[in-house]
Amino acid sequence: MSNRVVCREASHAGSWYSASGSQLNAQLEGWMSQAQSTIRPARAIIAPHAGYTYCGACAAHAYKQVDPSITRRVFILGPSHHVPLSRCALSTADIYRTPLYDLRIDQKVYADLWKTGLFERISMQTDEDEHSIEMHLPYTAKAMESHKDEFSIVPVLVGALSESKEQEYGKLLSKYLADPTNLFIISSDFCHWGQRFRYTYYDESQGEIYRSIEHLDKMGMSIIEQLDPMSFTNYLKKYRNTICGRHPIGVLLNAVAELRKAGFEMNFSFLNYAQSSQCRNWQDSSVSYAAGALIVH
Repeated sequence: MSNRVVCREASHAGSWYSASGSQLNAQLEGWMSQAQSTIRPARAIIAPHAGYTYCGACAAHAYKQVDPSITRRVFILGPSHHVPLSRCALSTADIYRTPLYDLRIDQKVYADLWKTGLFERISMQTDEDEHSIEMHLPYTAKAMESHKDEFSIVPVLVGALSESKEQEYGKLLSKYLADPTNLFIISSDFCHWGQRFRYTYYDESQGEIYRSIEHLDKMGMSIIEQLDPMSFTNYLKKYRNTICGRHPIGVLLNAVAELRKAGFEMNFSFLNYAQSSQCRNWQDSSVSYAAGALIVH
C-alpha cells in the first residue's frame, strides 16, 4: 500500500472563480463584509454553487453565520450534475485543493460512513468534473481561515434519492448534525427557468416572469423554513421547481426531523435571495440563488 496523498485539483478555478489566491481572497472578503451575522452559530447552511460573479454575494450571507471557533468538521452535501447516482457517494481524494489553502478530508468519518454500506465511491474524473461541492471550498476556507489547521471536511455527493433514501441518509447523518462542532453545507441553486432548462412555469397573477419565479422560489423557501420534509416533497411534486439541490435539502430536512423527535429545538431562516437576471419574456432564462442558516437552540 502506498501512502501517497491523493489531491483533487481546484478544477473550476480560473473559470467559475478566480485562480489567484489574493484576488479570490479579496473578492470573498468584499462579499462577506456586506453581509450581517444575524443567526450565528449556524449548524447548517444552504448556499448556491454557481460561478461567483453570479452568486458570490448571495452565498456570503450564509457563510457569515459560520463560527470558526467551534467548527471542527464541515460536511458538504452537493447534488450530482454529471453522473447518474441513486445513492450518495464519497471522494477518493485525501485533499481538496483551493487557491487559498488545501482542505483535508476527514478519513475517520469517511471510514465510518463507508462501513454502513450505503455509499459508493466516485472516480477522480467525476469528482473534478462536478462543481456543486467545489464551489463551496473557497468560501469554507475563507470562513474558517482563523482556524485553518483545526478542521477537516466531509464531502458527500448526493444522488437522485427516493423519499425513503432521503429519510435513510437523514437518519444516518442526524447524529453528526447533533454535534455542535459539525457544520453542514447544503449546496443548491433554486429555480432554473427558461427553455434551455425545459422549465417555464409562469403564474401571470404575479406580474413579470421574474416576479412569478421569485414567488415560486419563496414559497419553497418558506416550506424549507418549516423544516418539514414531507411538505417540501409535496411542493416539488406540485410545482416541479428546478431546485438542483433538492435531494441534499431533503436529506438535511430528514436529519432535522430526526433530531426534533429527540427534543432538539431548531430554526431555519433564509437571509438572501437573488436571480442571475430578470426574465421578462419567453426567450430569457435565469437561475435563482438563496442563502440561509439553521441554528440549534
